Amino acid sequence: MVCRARTPHRHDRDAGGDSGLLAAKAALREEVWTALIEAGVARFPGARNRISNFVGAEAAAGLLRGTDAWRAARTVKANPDSAQLPVRQRALQDGKTVYMAVPRLAEPDPFFLLDPDHLADPPRRAASIAGATRSARRVAVAELAPVDLVVTGCVAVGADGARLGKGGGFADLEFALAGAAGLIGPDTLVVTTVHELQVRPAGTIPTAAHDAPVDLVITPERVLDCRDRRGPRPTGGIRWAELTPEKIAAIPLLAGLPEGPS
Repeated sequence: MVCRARTPHRHDRDAGGDSGLLAAKAALREEVWTALIEAGVARFPGARNRISNFVGAEAAAGLLRGTDAWRAARTVKANPDSAQLPVRQRALQDGKTVYMAVPRLAEPDPFFLLDPDHLADPPRRAASIAGATRSARRVAVAELAPVDLVVTGCVAVGADGARLGKGGGFADLEFALAGAAGLIGPDTLVVTTVHELQVRPAGTIPTAAHDAPVDLVITPERVLDCRDRRGPRPTGGIRWAELTPEKIAAIPLLAGLPEGPS
């Protein structure tokens, strides 16, 4: 059944950078969202202008759960989108601490800390945005501990690990902030769960220097290891020159950093 949920605004409306690259990314997003909708595999709350929830998200989370990387992880940093709700749920069920970003990093303390031993609700509810407000506490970047595994959402992802988000740049900002704070190291794995229709051949995802690639791509059918062919991770922290004033103003955390505009 095709999902016809309300379409939200475009997240790339305040993006900075090369106009041609932004246009190429926008076109690929539309291509993927259309493919998910036409195949009837987009779930509530809809495909467009989101990290799309998809049929098979639970199966993909199950495959991730079977990897050595998952078994070794004790602390997981995860995106808050519906597509990765099954991943967050399983992390809590497996006794892992979960740091979940507040949507759009729109709070001074931009992460939820979910402790599996202190949840007000069962893991599935606690791992949702609504549930996290009951079971988690808000924390600043300085309060986070180093993480063993980073879970990120994608609109599209390449077989070479190149990642395309919904256009807001929040995942890349989280990565830059966590890297600068020493929470993510060179050996910290970055994984994503997606539908097969979201996977693209190597070399076809348009990327910028700030785009953080993924190491493992998990679909409902397979585990794709990109570590031997992915591009380098971005370094140097936040790229202030690529952020528009609108983006900085929308994220309280950025406005308070000393490197930012006065």
